Amino acid sequence: MSESLTIRRPDDWHLHLRDGAMLEGVLPESARHFARAIIMPNLVPPVVTGAQARAYRDRIRAALPQGADFTPLMTLYLTEETDPADVVASHRDGTIHAVKLYPAGATTNSASGVRDFDRVRPTLEAMAEAGVPLCVHGEVTDPEIDIFDREAVFIDRVLDPIRRATPGLRVVMEHVTTSQAVDYVRTAKDGLAATITTHHLVINRNHILAGGIRPHYYCLPVAKRETHRRALRAAATSGDARFFLGTDSAPHPDADKESACGCAGCFTATNTLSILAHVFEEEGALERLEAFTSLHGAAFYAMAPNAARITLRRRTAPLSLPARIATGAGPVTLFDPGFPLYWEVAE
Repeated sequence: MSESLTIRRPDDWHLHLRDGAMLEGVLPESARHFARAIIMPNLVPPVVTGAQARAYRDRIRAALPQGADFTPLMTLYLTEETDPADVVASHRDGTIHAVKLYPAGATTNSASGVRDFDRVRPTLEAMAEAGVPLCVHGEVTDPEIDIFDREAVFIDRVLDPIRRATPGLRVVMEHVTTSQAVDYVRTAKDGLAATITTHHLVINRNHILAGGIRPHYYCLPVAKRETHRRALRAAATSGDARFFLGTDSAPHPDADKESACGCAGCFTATNTLSILAHVFEEEGALERLEAFTSLHGAAFYAMAPNAARITLRRRTAPLSLPARIATGAGPVTLFDPGFPLYWEVAE
């Protein structure tokens, strides 16, 4: 049994930092362990132009703890009014690294998302030509579709037609939750990858609903059956370069989670690496953790892996972590994996 593991410093290819007091409270939790992160643009109002992305990046940099080594990789929120020229120019000058597609109403702060996909076709075609990746929240929002089926239906109705109509478009299926999504990525040709979250490797839908409603396990896409969780574990630990870490760490004040209409999101920035080491060790794949956290995503985004390294060490006693993080926007509960953690990042 390994007692320590040294890997290149990891990246988070899907992260929510919010803004204002919440940003200031949660940013140190990601900057502590991660070198870079793809930052989600679903603020209110959303980040829809290159100028807004630069302003948001400046606010993130200003909120970093002194001495922190963390690079925010900005994205634009795709709308039906997005200017293709602004997207391409913002990518060329290094302001943005991707564009995010939210079907309207699919998740938190997605009301400005896409309803008519034909109206964003010019932007997608410009992105394909310029090599701008499209990050996709892969769920349909048709109320007639069961919430547990929305990812699989999205692949058939939306994603596959987009990819067929726009050859060369590089796509990341974010936070995949189903065996259908895993299979779709595995059988696709070049240009398609998927992020997998920490929490979806740990929980299935029973954790949310069995024995009482647990709001801090509620996220979108919602956790699925155990068979899907096992498929995600197999994909994450397989060494397949098309799968890499995107935590989708999504902070909400406890008052907004523990309410009659609780917000979707799991906050995992603080303990992600400890949980992942546990999961990969359980799967007999600890030697593949570095590829999942530090190599595959960088390769897809055509970036060099981080030169710096971190070491994870196995403790003899369980790791002690706070139940919640204090922020100026209110306390944020840390995701509880439901088992003791023995792996910690050596400081």
